[in-house]
Amino acid sequence: MSTPHPHPWRGVLVATALPLRDDLSVDHDRYAEHCAWLVTNGCDGVVPNGSLGEYQVLTPEERAKVVETAVAAVGGTRVMPGVAAYGSAEARRWAEQARDAGCAAVMLLPPNAYRADERSVLAHYAEVAKAEVPIVAYNNPIDTKVDLVPELLAKLHGEGYVHAVKEFSGDVRRAYRLAELAPELDLLIGADDVLLELAVAGAKGWVAGYPNALPSASVELYHAAVDGDLDTAKRLYAQLHPLLRWDSRVEFVQAIKLSMDIVGRYGGACRPPRVPLLPDQEAVVRAATEKAVAAGLS
Repeated sequence: MSTPHPHPWRGVLVATALPLRDDLSVDHDRYAEHCAWLVTNGCDGVVPNGSLGEYQVLTPEERAKVVETAVAAVGGTRVMPGVAAYGSAEARRWAEQARDAGCAAVMLLPPNAYRADERSVLAHYAEVAKAEVPIVAYNNPIDTKVDLVPELLAKLHGEGYVHAVKEFSGDVRRAYRLAELAPELDLLIGADDVLLELAVAGAKGWVAGYPNALPSASVELYHAAVDGDLDTAKRLYAQLHPLLRWDSRVEFVQAIKLSMDIVGRYGGACRPPRVPLLPDQEAVVRAATEKAVAAGLS
């Protein structure tokens, strides 16, 4: 039996888009193929049931099967599901489901049915930690209105509740404060369009969106950035940034799925309430994707 990786959240873990059929049912076969394709193209793992995977509009049965499909496709050590839920008990159940499916870690938002205070946040992570699977916190104050500031993350880490954080605030200054307050807490790049800045600041991984469409170029960018090859990193970052910035926009799922369609993968439709991109938005994404492909990026 192989020894589990001590830091399964490190490297490039793709927040996977979820392929839906024309009737908007989940295409699990296509999803399995997508997970395997990402790993074949250099990604270290996948994150099912993140917001890019439209977990909020899945039934519990669909959500569980998505995790099981990813594990069957690439192995549990490469799968870090999102386990966000409004209630702590439900989030814990999702963490237990991921653990029992063989996953090596999970990703957890703070409580976000309301603007939770610090005590509520601590209690939430404490409850989900009872599942005894390593937790990566997900800080997305833009969407959740709950901000896991460095001081709070240091508390969560100090209590043993979280091992890493996916940082989506966009404030790269936090990397340095986090390193002072909790040097053993792994910083993961949480927004594609601050990749270079957070990599230079010491990030240990990237929970990524755009590798769904362009995995090889994205992986090359990440490794150049963390290895300090800034000439390569800056060139690739400039080429990819017109796409990467969509990861921080409201329409990020539609944009990434469109790019997947354009490069010859299957992106497809989203479930309501998400609606298709407006024509001008689609034109911008299409032009940027075609330009990246023309430049030899894949």
